[in-house]
Amino acid sequence: MFDTMTMTKTVGAVCGSLLVLMLVGWAGNSLYTVGGGEHGEHAEGELTQAYTIDTGEAAAPSEGGETVDVAAILAAGDAAAGEAVFKKCGSCHKLDGTNAVGPHLNGVEGRNHAALPDFAYSEAMAAKSGEPWTPEAMFAFLENPKKVIPGTKMAFAGLPKPEDRANVIAFLATKP
Repeated sequence: MFDTMTMTKTVGAVCGSLLVLMLVGWAGNSLYTVGGGEHGEHAEGELTQAYTIDTGEAAAPSEGGETVDVAAILAAGDAAAGEAVFKKCGSCHKLDGTNAVGPHLNGVEGRNHAALPDFAYSEAMAAKSGEPWTPEAMFAFLENPKKVIPGTKMAFAGLPKPEDRANVIAFLATKP
């Protein structure tokens, strides 16, 4: 009924497969380890970037980094350039007074957060309903929505370039 030889072969195959898997994992880790440390770490515990892909976008300043003159950047905003950048927003937001995945953005500047009665906002956005959308508030939100209003339903990662944010804000100001 139960053959000992078949059982021995099965256990041997499983053990052999696990051994091969372990050896492949060990070889992969040794190939991709940088600086002799464990998991690609240097002695100081800092990870090293193997290579960087230039996307043409400047890296966002780190916290405590350079100060951005928001007023000057907003004043230099170009509505025509903002229309092109707004195409990233247009997949979720409309400018015809109707809501889509996100609320419509007609007249958003000066309107309070979560002010449209026919849109289901997140609790995080509704908690800010007493605050207006000023150009400065929009500028900060558009950089990193989830950081500025943790819990927002907006899945967009943000616009890292200050000029792009200023241009979108200038464009939205032309849409009452």
